[in-house]
Amino acid sequence: MTYSPVIPCLAFAFLANLLFFSGSALAKDALEGPIPATIERVIDGDTLEVLVHIWLGQEVRVAVRLAGVDAPERRARCEAEQALATAATAFLQRLEGNPVVLTHITRGKFAGRVLADVHHVDVGDLGAALIGEGMARVYDGGRRASWCPQPIALGQTIPDQ
Repeated sequence: MTYSPVIPCLAFAFLANLLFFSGSALAKDALEGPIPATIERVIDGDTLEVLVHIWLGQEVRVAVRLAGVDAPERRARCEAEQALATAATAFLQRLEGNPVVLTHITRGKFAGRVLADVHHVDVGDLGAALIGEGMARVYDGGRRASWCPQPIALGQTIPDQ
C-alpha cells in the first residue's frame, strides 16, 4: 500500500467540517463535544497544543485556549506575574501526554486556535482547577486586569488588612 497525501488532507477537511460547518455547529458556531484529545505541549498557563482524535487513525494538532480563563503571561511585567505564569504552566505541563476531553468548542480570536473547556479524568476542568489554585482567574473576554501589584498613589490610604 502506498502513501497518499490525500488522506491527511481529507482528515483535516473532516475536522474543519466537524468543528465549523456541521449543522449544529453552523447554527451555534460551536461544537459541544465531547471530543477526545491528548495534550501534546503546554504553550502557557491557559493555552495547550492538543492532538485531536477525529477518526480512526486520523488526528489533527490544534492550539486550544482554556475558555473563560486568564492566566498570567510568560512575558511578565513583574516578578509576581512571572512566578504565577511559571506555576500555571508547570501545573499544566505535568499533564502533557495525558488524554483529555474538549467540550463547548468555539473559534478563538486568533487563526488556528479554538476556545474550549478541557477536562482531565483526575483533575477535572483544567480552567476551574487553575482558578481554584489561584494561578488564573475568570475571564469574560474583556480587558484583562494586571497581575502586578499596583503602586499606592501619593495621598492614597492603605486599606486595613
